[in-house]
Amino acid sequence: MSIGTNPHTTNPKPVISTGGGASAAAAEKSASLPQPFSSPIPASHPESGLTLVELIICVAIVAILASAAIPIARFQVKREKERELRRDLWEMREAIDRYKDAADKGAMQIKADSLGYPPDLETLVNGVDIQDKKVKFLRRIPVDPMTGTAEWGLRSNQDDADSDSFGGQNVFDVHTKSQGTALDGTKYSTW
Repeated sequence: MSIGTNPHTTNPKPVISTGGGASAAAAEKSASLPQPFSSPIPASHPESGLTLVELIICVAIVAILASAAIPIARFQVKREKERELRRDLWEMREAIDRYKDAADKGAMQIKADSLGYPPDLETLVNGVDIQDKKVKFLRRIPVDPMTGTAEWGLRSNQDDADSDSFGGQNVFDVHTKSQGTALDGTKYSTW
């Protein structure tokens, strides 16, 4: 009987040889086959609970990052609305100024008390006849991004600068009806 190692496996295992032909080959063959429940890892698994802890930590980190991103997203949305409000106000004021320039040049008939300003915003959209031609000053009345409606605060040139009521004589200026505060600390209605 001789003891040696099996040269056909990566893990050398002792092989017991009895010197007999068939029984020695059978013993060698059974020793080289993998054992069904043998494992190089010990029976206790201390790292198996670690994945749950890692998952909890990852969820906590994602929650912290998300809570930091939400105010930034709100800030960006508010800034974009403010940009849109400034653009809409500029567009309407530019249309009022072009109407006033055309009226001052005598291109259209105006009411005496209007001082050359349009009677309402719809007149800027519908247009006026100038030398047998319909001239429109504004494509549409924009929607106020702060209130979500196409209703704007109006001022005539006879109204006080800080007045919230509209005299109705003409449209000298427009402003939003929102009472909110901008990112720079000013009221939207004063823009």
